[in-house]
Amino acid sequence: GGATGQQGGAMLAAVAAGATRLRVGRLGAALSGVRGVAVEALRPSDGFVRRHNSNGDGEVADMVAATGFASLDALVDATVPPSIRRQTALDLGKYSGGMTESEHLEDLKAMAEKNVVARSFIGQGYYGTHLPPVILRNVLENPGWYTQYTPYQAEISQGRLESLLNFQTMITDLTALPMANASLLDEATAAAEAMTMCSGIAQGKKPKFFISTNCHPQTISVCTSRAEGLGLEAIVADPSEFDYSGNDVCGVLVQYPGTDGSIEDYGAFVEKAHAGKAKVVVSTDLLALTMITPPGEFGADIAVGSAQRFGVPMGYGGPHAAFLATSEKYKRLMPGRIIGVSVDAQGKPALRMAMQTREQHIRRDKATSNICTAQALLANISALYAVYHGPEGLKEIAARVNGMASVFAAGCQKLGLGVPQAPFFDTVTVNVGDAAKVVAAAHAQGMNLRQFDDAHVSVAFDEVTKISDLDDLFAVLAGGDPGFSAESLAPSVEGGVGAFARQSDFLTAPIFNCYHSEHEMLRYLARLEQKDLSLVHSMIALGSCTMKLNATSEMIPITWPEFANIHPYAPMDQVEGYQQMLTEPAGG
Repeated sequence: GGATGQQGGAMLAAVAAGATRLRVGRLGAALSGVRGVAVEALRPSDGFVRRHNSNGDGEVADMVAATGFASLDALVDATVPPSIRRQTALDLGKYSGGMTESEHLEDLKAMAEKNVVARSFIGQGYYGTHLPPVILRNVLENPGWYTQYTPYQAEISQGRLESLLNFQTMITDLTALPMANASLLDEATAAAEAMTMCSGIAQGKKPKFFISTNCHPQTISVCTSRAEGLGLEAIVADPSEFDYSGNDVCGVLVQYPGTDGSIEDYGAFVEKAHAGKAKVVVSTDLLALTMITPPGEFGADIAVGSAQRFGVPMGYGGPHAAFLATSEKYKRLMPGRIIGVSVDAQGKPALRMAMQTREQHIRRDKATSNICTAQALLANISALYAVYHGPEGLKEIAARVNGMASVFAAGCQKLGLGVPQAPFFDTVTVNVGDAAKVVAAAHAQGMNLRQFDDAHVSVAFDEVTKISDLDDLFAVLAGGDPGFSAESLAPSVEGGVGAFARQSDFLTAPIFNCYHSEHEMLRYLARLEQKDLSLVHSMIALGSCTMKLNATSEMIPITWPEFANIHPYAPMDQVEGYQQMLTEPAGG
């Protein structure tokens, strides 16, 4: 036993000595340069190129050979004139060397952390909203929805086309106008498109277009700028001052509810405009239209607006889906696309894009637009928001928003502040004396208000407003304890919109009345997705400004609150991250 133990000990000692010599030998080899670790091997391996440019050298060589050139450089030399070719790389500062996916996300997270997500009461066409998680996860964050090409090819787009048809139905129902397109780019440009329609209806013979001073400022700005290029004269004035006696007015634009929140009776105004042979455009709010008389019922010719507050985050101003609705007789002058119901080769119902009278792939050199005049993904999100909530759910959200505004107005009155006498839906413009002082006090408490003028502030409420927010607003306006709370005040407050209350039904189609639980909605979304071709199925051999080439790591940040929940008119000290994003890559 003892001999065996001694032999075992000697064996272990020999093994240990051998291991030591092996380590020393490896270290010596490394130090002598026989074999080392390449620095490149220590760099991050999650680069964009190998994950997103999938063609290998052999495949590139085969494609170049098929074109008859000896190399890729030779092909470029033959096709790209030297005068427009860069000879040096772009100087993008710290971005010049490129970033890996993880570095890119870290960089964006650092930018996001410089933004401040304050409570927004600015309104002005942009509102907080809750995107239902079932739509967030299964549509906005789902490549089966966001990587498809524009639905020009109907047989591989039936899912999206169905959802866009739902969008059109939602718009026609809420506006009470019989025809709507499948979305536009934003509310301001939709208003400018409506102005163009009015000029077209008048066959270009009436050069004036009136714009109400109570429209959103950004809408007025875009329309007046667009008018210059169209040879129109955009006249901004109070609607009571509109003069049609010269028979030279093609159309008028009013906001309903107004940018100050007021709801006005436009019945007599519309009659006067029509008597002057001018068309009436109403820029309106979808959530408000669940409570107030729709434009089609008081004679409007065209209705425009944004679908943003139906589930699409503010995103510092966009992108969002806009809408345009009108009557059948003006359908040939509508911008964008209309989804129509047709039949397939077997005689079964099928959907297709119709009435694409403006776009390049139809009109070629005669196109009146060289841009893709739609926001299909975001229009689908807004339509699905309406499908998920249904008419009763939307009414509930609207009543809550209006209730918040009503309690706020009552509290302001209790504090001795001037409140509007006209009905309102979600926005209350209050006379506070020194508006700048109040805005600054609210800002110090993490709340953004809109300074309407020197004496007035506008306060807009939305789906994300909490009752505790009302108490914080009252404290700012009172300069301390107001002596009451929103909860104590609410039972004595009468909400609603008075004589403007909507009487007609909307969203009565079965699609808006059956998918209100998450599992039902999930199955509906899956059925739609399965009818479409996207990058989850195959390559799409077409090129366009679609989202199909965006890496997943590039899509992740769009739903971060620091990017998604920022109002476009938030104070500059709250958007330092956005400003860095906009200026840094350009060397600013």
